[in-house]
Amino acid sequence: MLGWALTFLIVALIAAALGFTGIAGTASSIAQILFIVFIVLFVVAMIARAVRGRPPV
Repeated sequence: MLGWALTFLIVALIAAALGFTGIAGTASSIAQILFIVFIVLFVVAMIARAVRGRPPV
């Protein structure tokens, strides 16, 4: 998921540099949403791992 967020971020940066503002805005929005989903899933996984008795990595 983090890989997809980084991919959309790079697409947004390239599109912004070339002047495609609509594509850049859409790609950056997608990248932000994917990054937030990644962070939420990461925190949930760490909490689930801690509840099972394993120390967080």
